[in-house]
Amino acid sequence: MKRFCVFGATVSCLLGAVACGENSHSSHRKDSPFAEDMAKSMEKMNKGMMGARMTGDPDRDFAAMMIPHHQGAVDMARAELTYGKDPVLRRLAQEIAVTQQQEIEVMRRHIATLPPATSAPRPGAPTSPQDSGPGGTATGPTAAVSGEDRVYTSDQTSNTVSVINPATNKLLGVIRLGDTVPGALSPLYKGQLLVHGMGFSRDLRTLAVVSIASNSVTLIDTATNKVKGVVYIGRSPHEAFFTPDGKEVWATVRGQNYVSVIDPVQMREKRRVTTANGPGMVLFHPSAPYAYVPSSFTPQVNVVDTRTYQVIARVPQASPFSPNLSVSRDGKEVWFTLKDSGKTQVMSAEPPFRILTTVNTGPITNHVTLVDNVNGKFAYVSVGGENNVKVYQRNGANPKQIATIPVGNLPHGVWGSGDGTRVYVGLENQDAVTAIDTLTNKIISTIPVGQQPMALTYVPRAVPPGEGTDNLQPLGSAAKADHLTMIAPPGGQQAHATVSVNAMGALDTLEIAASGLSPGKTYTLWLVTSRTPPFGHKQQLATFTTNIAGAQIAQAIGPLREALTPSNASRDQQRYLLVTPADSDTPVLIQDGSVH
Repeated sequence: MKRFCVFGATVSCLLGAVACGENSHSSHRKDSPFAEDMAKSMEKMNKGMMGARMTGDPDRDFAAMMIPHHQGAVDMARAELTYGKDPVLRRLAQEIAVTQQQEIEVMRRHIATLPPATSAPRPGAPTSPQDSGPGGTATGPTAAVSGEDRVYTSDQTSNTVSVINPATNKLLGVIRLGDTVPGALSPLYKGQLLVHGMGFSRDLRTLAVVSIASNSVTLIDTATNKVKGVVYIGRSPHEAFFTPDGKEVWATVRGQNYVSVIDPVQMREKRRVTTANGPGMVLFHPSAPYAYVPSSFTPQVNVVDTRTYQVIARVPQASPFSPNLSVSRDGKEVWFTLKDSGKTQVMSAEPPFRILTTVNTGPITNHVTLVDNVNGKFAYVSVGGENNVKVYQRNGANPKQIATIPVGNLPHGVWGSGDGTRVYVGLENQDAVTAIDTLTNKIISTIPVGQQPMALTYVPRAVPPGEGTDNLQPLGSAAKADHLTMIAPPGGQQAHATVSVNAMGALDTLEIAASGLSPGKTYTLWLVTSRTPPFGHKQQLATFTTNIAGAQIAQAIGPLREALTPSNASRDQQRYLLVTPADSDTPVLIQDGSVH
């Protein structure tokens, strides 16, 4: 194949010899990691430009070729930021990464407004155009699921980030950010604790991972799976996301009343945006200067002007506890979940920022993702108390539920693929991720991951061609877990629960997610020696008070796995789980006999 280079972009032509020389790759690739990264960037750029679908429309074809060309400049600028030392060139590389990514977005958005192409594609050219990235529109349909895409989960108990290849639906390994309890409780502990939230940059090259108990945001390079740095911020942060221009990371500090604005290059907090107490998550309008911040402690969504950092609207929530939201690609709607009341609300994403409708989605409503595909526009909502994902066809103030998908124990994080054909769901009490085909709403795979996955993201084109497994580790002890169910005794109320028991070395952590109980009532979780009354010896593990939907999640720590699972212990040593009201011995939940 004849090699070529289009000159004009700032960085991609500084190394024209590397990009365009017939034999330059073989002579430079092994000199240094920097040279290897640069050569890979050029190979990817040339492949993208050669594969661009030519239609005969000069405007459309110009953009189709310039998008991978600019991406090559962005990738090389990232190599300079990784390996370079000169402050002037590093600053130039940062500007290139930001401005050329902005130009990519402009081209992608504008090409979507052009009249449909009428010419046939060039023979041999792929029919999949460039992927849009998060929250953007693409040049027509977005690129199909690829081996360069990645699915990531934040695993709260094992303190890991699990990395999945969606082309094969296989776990590639984990990025270990910290140790398990009890080692993580040492006064000399330096790792991350309660790895929970997750966002990513518009150039798809950096993850921002939030750890609640260590008050930190960890920045990870998606191409190498290496930690680039850690920024420590206020008490109990929850979620973080990059601004559309890539210049800032906004992290919600849920234990306080502000959003921490982080410079991802200097890796420091640069300012704080005051919000309602307990900000839960932040996402941005795809083209307007709006950030949306629901609250976990105050029944209020704040809309922030990203230019002035001031709250410009306060929209009432139906209840206080909102952990998650999603913004539509067309910038028309914001969907946010209410975990305490089991509702999901739809808000207009533009002035006057009003609530359009409230949907009763179900107990322990966790996360929501908005998906556009050839079948239409949809919302996928994880309902932890019912162990399913509910699918709604979006229609402004009148969404219509079209499917209920049983997915497994305590679904939490959800995110769609770049082309809208898949949704991935983290199963908090099953230590797994489920993949859903959105065109049929059928499960196509269930993938084991780290312990108790919380936030989940799908990042298109996160890695260059190749294995993309550098610096990943096996699950190790994080693979040691058992999953139980609890059911109501005969004649009892229609309550049920899922339980995850995860190994942490000498100890285990137990999490119960119960629903169908009386709202606002306090219950006790017991370890007992018999499944039948009077249940033998009883040992109290935890107490919890249900929310207004009659559901709650509670935790306990101790040597529990061997006692609770007959496969690991003799019958006379086995114990069982029991839930009673705090003021009564009457059982409302008892451990089912099955272990899975």
